[in-house]
Amino acid sequence: MIVQSEAIRELRDKDELKELALLYARGVNGRDINLLRKLYTSDATDDHPGHFCGRATEYLDWLEGMFPSMMYCRHHVSNHLLVVDGNIAEGELYTIAHNILSDGRGGFVEGIRLVRFQDQYRKEGRWRFSRRACEYGPRFNRPLTSGLDPARLAAEVGISDLKHPIFVGRLGGA
Repeated sequence: MIVQSEAIRELRDKDELKELALLYARGVNGRDINLLRKLYTSDATDDHPGHFCGRATEYLDWLEGMFPSMMYCRHHVSNHLLVVDGNIAEGELYTIAHNILSDGRGGFVEGIRLVRFQDQYRKEGRWRFSRRACEYGPRFNRPLTSGLDPARLAAEVGISDLKHPIFVGRLGGA
């Protein structure tokens, strides 16, 4: 019976870790900095090569500063392998990031990038990232010259209702 309860605990932990990754994607996609700040341990680090490397609190400040240039952002979470050892865990997560960003000249660039995250986690009441390190794969960019309605896109990327029943009692909910 002890072996079975340990297996159930490991499955529960892995499910919570997968939800943590989905909450991160939701936080970035919806530009919800308050949600993102709840997902890291106080001493966590984050490494996005070429963009940011350092304390996660500073990464989140940097990311919040990037939000105005992000007209559209979607992280599509894919394979997620996890190894749990008590209150610590490691994971490898693949994501496809699809963005529409300001080009800084009044136009927009659409980008698709393949990303691999190598994460470390620690359970402090609930699972949180203690270290995120991403590795970039191929990136495909193209300028957008027509057909973009920034107001419509801005409305679509927002989080519409955190009081929705699916979020009540969750990190992002009431």
